[in-house]
Amino acid sequence: MLKQPSKLSPGSVLGERYEILTRIGEGGMGYVYLADDAKLPGKQWAVKESLHAEGQAGHVQAEADVLIGLNHPMLPGIIDFFKPDPDGYAYLIMDYIHGQTLEQFIRGEGGQVSNSFIFAAANQLLEVLGYLHQQTPAIIYRDLKPSNIMLTPDHLIRLVDFGIARSYKGLQGEDTVKLGTIGFAAPEQYGGGESDERSDLYGLGALLLYMLTNGRASEWRPGIKSFIREGAPPEMVSMVRRLLEQQPQDRYQSAAEVLRVLRESQHSGGGGSSSGRFSSFSGSLVTAVLGAAPGIGVTHCCIMMAHYLAKSFKRVAIVEMGLKSTAFKQIQEIAVDASRQHERKFVIQGIDYWRQAARSDIISLLAGSYDAVVLDLGAYRDSDRLEEFFRAQIPVVVCPSAEWRWKDVQAVTQALSRYSQPGRVYALPCSDEGEAERMSRKLGGSQVVPLPLLKDPFQYTDTTRQAMDQIYAAVIPAGTRRPWFSFAKRWMH
Repeated sequence: MLKQPSKLSPGSVLGERYEILTRIGEGGMGYVYLADDAKLPGKQWAVKESLHAEGQAGHVQAEADVLIGLNHPMLPGIIDFFKPDPDGYAYLIMDYIHGQTLEQFIRGEGGQVSNSFIFAAANQLLEVLGYLHQQTPAIIYRDLKPSNIMLTPDHLIRLVDFGIARSYKGLQGEDTVKLGTIGFAAPEQYGGGESDERSDLYGLGALLLYMLTNGRASEWRPGIKSFIREGAPPEMVSMVRRLLEQQPQDRYQSAAEVLRVLRESQHSGGGGSSSGRFSSFSGSLVTAVLGAAPGIGVTHCCIMMAHYLAKSFKRVAIVEMGLKSTAFKQIQEIAVDASRQHERKFVIQGIDYWRQAARSDIISLLAGSYDAVVLDLGAYRDSDRLEEFFRAQIPVVVCPSAEWRWKDVQAVTQALSRYSQPGRVYALPCSDEGEAERMSRKLGGSQVVPLPLLKDPFQYTDTTRQAMDQIYAAVIPAGTRRPWFSFAKRWMH
């Protein structure tokens, strides 16, 4: 418990705007409160109060400076900042994240979270760490522990508490201040070297080991394997072992490298059974398809991808995101008996179609029910849909090929450029290799796959198969693909 007093209490009003409701947490450097916004009725914020001794007020200012310059869906947005008053109290007003800490979630599960949850958490944390490390200069978080990670009701990660984050300066003998949480912080944070990107990777390894041992260990030591749960993926255990090397040079050197290893491991060793199914940590290979503009055939492309995946995976689903979408309803009216058209799930040629799925549905669909899922995100309109896009293993942007619609492509690529994402593919319907090459040059060398003109997405050609092969080359090796055949034009199940 913190010993410092607080100036805030329920009923207090900060800055003639933020009415304090209740205390919701505390960290090493201050308390966190929930507050109502008097200017925006119904809006609530998190208020972080920090008290610093004379000469240390720069810490909270530094945290504000770090967060204000960032823009990522897994990080809290900062909307206001009150500099230290004469007594040393400073206040940071930020997004209030509904949910619980990862520590609370793990405790609620009795320490026994699923392998698929661990894999999904690792994926998300590596994405946000990669984003932080790619800043100029790189931002080192330095305190990756369960209590600093928020989990929304949909099990989406939010990284909070940047109280000890710092910019990497390089050529510095060691950290001037040793900060971090014992058991999760890298050895160099206790002296002997300056913390850098690899320090955060050590923290990730400690966090993953903590979950793999049901909360019993966060440091690699002799005999630790006896504490690791039965059934833990051996590839992940091996990855964690390297993340927890004492010397930074012996660990992975970047978040991108770890993410690549994690995703390669996800699909390794599963060359396919008689059903053609691939093995997976996470439970699902996720393809997310986003349109640069309305009316360019996003749903059309999703159907092609889902039926292509059905040749290599046993359980495949295609999910229509958005409660106002109507495309799947129209398909259902043609393909499904009238007595069952009220159901949100329908089946065509062994593939499950989920219409008008809310975001809360996605977690349950990705929890292992399917081997492969295609998310139809529709046209790019707002950032809410980008979260699913950034978390997908196969992110695809469908672009219009017409020259006069280039501004639509620029708009979405500019929005996406703020976030690092390996493996992003741009699909160009009704085009050929020449048009795809020209688009690729405009996009700075990004992968652009031409899709042939195809009036019926259930009717395939060799050209269509070749396009899909390009999109999925990283996860479906050529030698494991089953022979192709054309789908019947009549597609009722």
